[in-house]
Amino acid sequence: EIKAEQNMEGLLARDLEGFKYAIKRSCEIKADVVKADEKEAGLRATLNLGHTFGHAIENGSGYGAWLHGEAVAIGTAMAATMSAKMGWIDEALVKRIYDLLILAKLPVELPVDSPMDEEAFLTAMMKDKKVADGQLRLILLKGELGNCEFTGEFDVEAMKSTINEFVAECAGPSSKSQLVEQS
Repeated sequence: EIKAEQNMEGLLARDLEGFKYAIKRSCEIKADVVKADEKEAGLRATLNLGHTFGHAIENGSGYGAWLHGEAVAIGTAMAATMSAKMGWIDEALVKRIYDLLILAKLPVELPVDSPMDEEAFLTAMMKDKKVADGQLRLILLKGELGNCEFTGEFDVEAMKSTINEFVAECAGPSSKSQLVEQS
C-alpha cells in the first residue's frame, strides 16, 4: 500500500498515473464503506471526517469565502486536535495529519481575519445534518490512522478548547504551519 506522503508529489504535479491511483483507491475505499453501511447507520458517516467543523467554517465565513475542500481540511485538523485532547489519538498522529495537509498545500488554520468565534462555531455546527434530536454528533479519530468514530458522546470541553485554540490563532501567527519544517 502506497502511503499518502509517497504519492503527494505526483498529485501536486498533476501526474496522470498518480491521479489514476488516488482516484481508484478513493473510489474503492468509499465503495467498500457504502456497501458495508448502505443505510448510513454509522460507518458511512465516517466519510465525513472534518465536515462538521468545515461546514461551520463555510457557514460562519460566508459560503464562497472558502473552497469546500479547504474548509474540510481545517475541519480535519480540528477533529484531529480534538481527538488528541480527548486521548483518542496520540500527538504523532496529529502531526502526521497536519504534515499531510500542509504537504498537500491545504490550510490547517483559520485566516487572521476570520469572523469566527466560539459562539459562531457552535451555532453553525448545530445546523449540521449530523445533528440528531438536538444533539451534535461528530466524526473523530480513534486509534490508528483511518479509524474514526461517529459519536454524540464526546468531551464538550475538548471541543470548546479546540475551537478556541483555532479562533485564537486568527489574532496572530500560528505554530501549526511550521510543523512540517520541524520534522
